[in-house]
Amino acid sequence: MLAEVEAWLDKRTSRAQDWDARELAAAKGQQRVTVVLPARNEAATVGSIVASIRTALCEEVALVDEIVVIDSRSSDDTAQVARGAGATVYHQDAIRPDLAGGEGKGEALWKSLFVATGDILVFVDADLLSFTPSYVTGLLGPLISDDTVAYVKACYDRPLKGTPGQTFNGGRVTELVARPLLNQYWPRLAGFVQPLSGEYAGRAHVLRGLPFVSHYGVELGLLVDLVEQYGLDAMAQVDLGRREHTNQTTPDLGVMAAQIQHTARLRLVRSGRLVEPQGEAATTLVQYVRSGAGEGDYAPRPRETAITERPPADTLEPVLV
Repeated sequence: MLAEVEAWLDKRTSRAQDWDARELAAAKGQQRVTVVLPARNEAATVGSIVASIRTALCEEVALVDEIVVIDSRSSDDTAQVARGAGATVYHQDAIRPDLAGGEGKGEALWKSLFVATGDILVFVDADLLSFTPSYVTGLLGPLISDDTVAYVKACYDRPLKGTPGQTFNGGRVTELVARPLLNQYWPRLAGFVQPLSGEYAGRAHVLRGLPFVSHYGVELGLLVDLVEQYGLDAMAQVDLGRREHTNQTTPDLGVMAAQIQHTARLRLVRSGRLVEPQGEAATTLVQYVRSGAGEGDYAPRPRETAITERPPADTLEPVLV
């Protein structure tokens, strides 16, 4: 590990319990805070998360000014549940309808930049089973207390079903794909315990100045772009303790891994560290399913893994209403 990273770990890693909500509310001054939840078919969990934030951090303590849910084409009651719990809900495709529609989590996060009014934005996944308001206060702590911090990433223990007694799990895609890529090509990011975590916070003007990758490449893309534009010391991480959510299937994780690899490849090409061979890079992951009962009865299952990249939000002309 680089000496710079070891020093950063000591300086820029804190715990959620280090930050008190009332003290942060008093210290934030005129800054507005928006919590954003991207959600697709999360009716079972989004309501309790929104209600918890509203009660603890809007009503009991005036720390959070706005809760925004970006409904990413849900087919269930996600929007109604979130609205009933106290969030302002926007449908992904209703934001900037002048732009061609995009896909995936990264698109929902990017669209939130056009409607969130906060000076500090906190992103929280909507499928969490272990959420507490300390997730939000922990992520806000370094940003409110130190003007030189631009971005804060969560870390945590992530129990995986079927692994009893395991106290830490970085996630299968994290350990098998993201961490090796970061250690090899961006070693200054090797100190991030959970580089793909869906919980992070940043200053709105910083986030609006960054491109957002579609789908599941968004978290790795933001980390790489932030360290290259702002430097490692402008970033921090906070230990939130324990995080539980609904685990995805192995085939779905394969698609996620491919999208993350594409994101890394695009940044290596952009920086001149990788030269693309002639022809377009493959954007289809071929997986297999059994097509019959006999041996060798496998059928290919091509799955699209292409990513797109939205430009920095602050480079687009505003829409006149």
